[in-house]
Amino acid sequence: MSSGWDRTRRLAGRLLEAPGLGTVIGWAERAPEPAGVFRVLTYHRVDDPQRRPMLDPVLAIPPRRFEEQIRFLSGSYTVVSMARLLEAREGRRPLPAGAVAITFDDAYLDFAEHAWPILRRYGVPATLFVPTAFPGHPERAFWWDRLHHALHRCAPRERLDTPLGPMPLRTRQDRSRAGWKLRGHVKRLPHREAMFCVEETCRRLEATEFQNPVLDWDALRRLAAEGVTIAPHTRTHPRLNRVGPDEAAAEIEGSSQDLLRELGQTPPVFAYPDGAWSEPVVEAVRERGFRLAFTTRAGLNRLGRSDPLRLRRIHVGRHTTLRVLRTRLLGWLPTWAGPHG
Repeated sequence: MSSGWDRTRRLAGRLLEAPGLGTVIGWAERAPEPAGVFRVLTYHRVDDPQRRPMLDPVLAIPPRRFEEQIRFLSGSYTVVSMARLLEAREGRRPLPAGAVAITFDDAYLDFAEHAWPILRRYGVPATLFVPTAFPGHPERAFWWDRLHHALHRCAPRERLDTPLGPMPLRTRQDRSRAGWKLRGHVKRLPHREAMFCVEETCRRLEATEFQNPVLDWDALRRLAAEGVTIAPHTRTHPRLNRVGPDEAAAEIEGSSQDLLRELGQTPPVFAYPDGAWSEPVVEAVRERGFRLAFTTRAGLNRLGRSDPLRLRRIHVGRHTTLRVLRTRLLGWLPTWAGPHG
């Protein structure tokens, strides 16, 4: 039996595809909006999920769908660079109407393979937030990918003993349900306990290691030379509200130093891993000179009203059709389908 979340998502998807809704969306897109409103999109991967089955497919959007979205954005909105957002934040240049910024988190290899060629084709700028301990170290896989790989590549079994109790792993649906529950559990734990939980689960499932397809420093340097804004996303991607203040500060500052060392520059913008922040974390970001910082809270932003160190972003993932994206750009669907990476 499918979960209530899946049923709700499918029902919502059918409602969004209703013929009459397209007319309403088109009318809303043409309506004027207050000055200074801007949107920030969050992508993670652009790839066919079956191409790299060891990675969690929830974060992957097929290249064809991504191109459809970029074509729409380039024709219906004004896609702005991170430099343009900074200029607007500092009062040096107003934002155009319909401003949208495109961001990618985690620096997966498919950004260079699929996303950037499409973005260049349409002349669209993008910012890539990099967890800087991963480039050049493919053995350091992200915990959510390791968990997915362990659950979906192990032999079927009647149950797996977990901190949440025994979970069956007989079918693909069992494994997906277990992954969803375990991801939520891991996010609620202090970071060290969370990583121990992932390690223990992978050990029990006898998971094999795999090479994490993350861009290396040479590739990042090429992308920077071609116009991609490369920005910090901590070093090892912990949820910053689940580590101590000294560790959080070291993660934030270390990622900037890594980019400065490897690329020669780093912009004063930052993305909180998994969108997780606290007041001390925001203060640490402020103290280190960042001018803009991005959460994963969904919604729109407005210059002069939105906190520049708690900016909202709109997540785009596997289930985000063009119709869904268009409604979220209008601010109609503020909380659906957030990321977990």
